Amino acid sequence: MKIYNTLTKRKDEFYPQSVGKVTMYVCGPTVYNLIHIGNARPMIVFDAFRRFLEYKGLEVIYVSNFTDVDDKIIKKAQEEGVDSSVISERYIEECKKDMASLNIKPATVHPKATEEIPEMLNMIDTLVLKNHAYVGEDGTVYFRARSFKEYGKLSHKNLDELEGGNRSLLISGEDQKEDPLDFVLWKPKKEGEPSWHSFYCEGRPGWHIECSAMSRKYLGETIDIHAGGEDLIFPHHENEIAQSECVNDCNFARYWMHNAFLNIDNKKMSKSAGNFFTVRDILRRYEPMVLRFFMLSAHYRSPLNFSDELMEAAKNSLDRIRTCAKKLENAMKMSDGDKLARQEYKIMDGMKEFRMRFEEAMSDDNNTADAISVIFELVKYINVNMIEVTTKEGFRQMYDELILLNNILGIIIVEKPEVLDSDIEKLIEERQQARKDKNFARADEIRDELLKKGIVLEDTREGVTWKRA
Repeated sequence: MKIYNTLTKRKDEFYPQSVGKVTMYVCGPTVYNLIHIGNARPMIVFDAFRRFLEYKGLEVIYVSNFTDVDDKIIKKAQEEGVDSSVISERYIEECKKDMASLNIKPATVHPKATEEIPEMLNMIDTLVLKNHAYVGEDGTVYFRARSFKEYGKLSHKNLDELEGGNRSLLISGEDQKEDPLDFVLWKPKKEGEPSWHSFYCEGRPGWHIECSAMSRKYLGETIDIHAGGEDLIFPHHENEIAQSECVNDCNFARYWMHNAFLNIDNKKMSKSAGNFFTVRDILRRYEPMVLRFFMLSAHYRSPLNFSDELMEAAKNSLDRIRTCAKKLENAMKMSDGDKLARQEYKIMDGMKEFRMRFEEAMSDDNNTADAISVIFELVKYINVNMIEVTTKEGFRQMYDELILLNNILGIIIVEKPEVLDSDIEKLIEERQQARKDKNFARADEIRDELLKKGIVLEDTREGVTWKRA
């Protein structure tokens, strides 16, 4: 298995540091509003990778945090006249609902920044003692960036480039900094802000120290994979590396995975441009699996353009897979035989190639786009060869293989069957009998009656199917 490692700028062979176990940290959202579709992309693509690792028999300890103390959270709380924890807890719960609807597995641990303050202060104390950090007159604690000789190794920029780019990112207290590259580890509270007691001042943590502390607490000093959006490479992940490796005196993360940006109609998503969409906005128009399918239809390191046309294409593509699954379901209902017929063995052997190619795609840097292409080839293979299959077991094996590959990607193609009212079930049965008796006039009457009730019947070679109008 290979992963494109941002740190080395190449595809590296992936070997977890512990046999059979993978430690993985994915930066989570700042919870001051509903998550937007840009937030959803890393959640979905790294969830798919986690699922593949688990399919391959690895135990994945997956940590994804909630940043629940932040200027934006505080601002919203002040606007509503409530405590900041009210805002963060509200949107943590809403985020979990959206994640569940998109079939994103809950993390092994979902730590909250506000619950890990002691771990952060412990790391800050160590950095000060080791002269990697210093304290300003007002109690602000800064990390001394140039004290870490490898600063810039993730973004692959030299210190002069980083210093120039960092001037626009300077936080309050700039005049106390020894160097423009230095960044805040702890800052004093302002009026009305949440705060915690420390040796330095009553205050709260800087953003970067949060993930370093939570990663160390739940995954250890060195982790296998750290992931997130490419916008986090600098300064967030660069700073995580610096402070973590200065505290722990060891490598922080062995592999770094970053997904590319999501654009809206080829433009950067922003509220000022009027093209800002939350996940809820999209789910009012499309079912969750369409959005998940869309996100996985491109390689995670490729920029992804969101548009109505592309979402419609994703919906139609997903429908093709679901139609195939439905045909197999109906064929199983209409057939007998718990053993394969002679002519079916060769067909079942032919399906093994698709599983192998699917695994090859996913093992090549989480290439979900190629994996989905393999699924479509499997659908074509099933459609072509179904005519030669006669046994329930043959249809079941085809069905199971199709479901399995989609399940690895977290794509649900078979929803829980809807139970029809008993009077509608009786009408469908009566129509079936009418057709057997060649009473086509009565069969047509029942079809029209069901249509008025919102039930559309479709007669196929495998039997009758229905769907909501």
